[in-house]
Amino acid sequence: MPRPLAITDDQELLDDLLRIAAAAGVELDVAHAAAHARPYWIRAPLVVVGSDLADDLAATGPPPRQNVVVVTRTADDPDMWRRCVAVGAHTVLELPEAERLLVEEFGDAAEPATRAGTVLCVAGGKGGAGATVLAASLALTASRGGLRTLLVDADPLGGGIDVLLGQEEALGARWPDVVGREGRVSFAALQEALPTFGELTVLSAHRGEPVRIPREAMRVVLDAAQRGCDLVVVDLPRHVGEGEAEALARAAATIVVVPADLRGALAAAQTVTLLRPGTGDLRLVMRAGTLDPEVVAASLSVPCAGVLPETRGLVETLDRGDPPPLRRSPLGRFCGELLESLLGGLSQGGRTGRPSAGAGGP
Repeated sequence: MPRPLAITDDQELLDDLLRIAAAAGVELDVAHAAAHARPYWIRAPLVVVGSDLADDLAATGPPPRQNVVVVTRTADDPDMWRRCVAVGAHTVLELPEAERLLVEEFGDAAEPATRAGTVLCVAGGKGGAGATVLAASLALTASRGGLRTLLVDADPLGGGIDVLLGQEEALGARWPDVVGREGRVSFAALQEALPTFGELTVLSAHRGEPVRIPREAMRVVLDAAQRGCDLVVVDLPRHVGEGEAEALARAAATIVVVPADLRGALAAAQTVTLLRPGTGDLRLVMRAGTLDPEVVAASLSVPCAGVLPETRGLVETLDRGDPPPLRRSPLGRFCGELLESLLGGLSQGGRTGRPSAGAGGP
């Protein structure tokens, strides 16, 4: 596979470029003179031109192409944009301030996005509302319907969503193995590291000492997932730290599961107040109770996306180590309909399909 091309004879700049490329998981071809760049110019997915050789490169008359950037370690050089135009670059990046942007440029060149993963967040309006079961059920339904799905357990006090799936013994990384990650990771590498079952990949908390999820770690995971997945379902705790805020900011919709009773409504009012500033589309999924679900939704000023059906024997099923029962069940039908209403014409592999609760997965 062709590699990005760096054109520079400035050793300090080249050292920076090699380090930044390594953070993106990318190897570079290097031309130490403008004339040496010609064999790589067209086929490289990205060309990074050092400010030291920009004029020399322009003098060779390289053919026009996309994905060319000029990099410099000199701030506020008034001549830099002239050089940018001369070599046909689309931007100038000043290091070290623009290192993260350059990591993204390298990563996008090496691993173009193959999907456009939609993020859904699920939170409980009160403890025990059933948000984790709904999050896992939505992820299972989507993956069984052919959508490449990542289920993210963002609740360090939840005991691990892998247990709910009956996969606590599955080999693969959990959050403690991921929290120190910075830079960029490909979805292929993430999928290989995590427990994966067909189209479903799971990033779970563990059952040891709780681990706080930093914003950077959540960003790395969601960046990779949105490039490589159709759907990302994030099971949120009832507090918002930096990592949770990153997920909420990316969510196409955030679902709050609320028991339709007085304490459920009062607790959900506090939860909604906490979540509303950080996310766009907020919706309720109600659990049947003593109050009218529509009345509860109106009191919270949040639209109701549906009433979660009660599933007979659910607790016993989960305690046996089996995943939520979805095949030909009211819960499975509800999840399929909810995904359809939220995602609409989400397509995978060139086809548009409605998620179903069919066979497959854990």
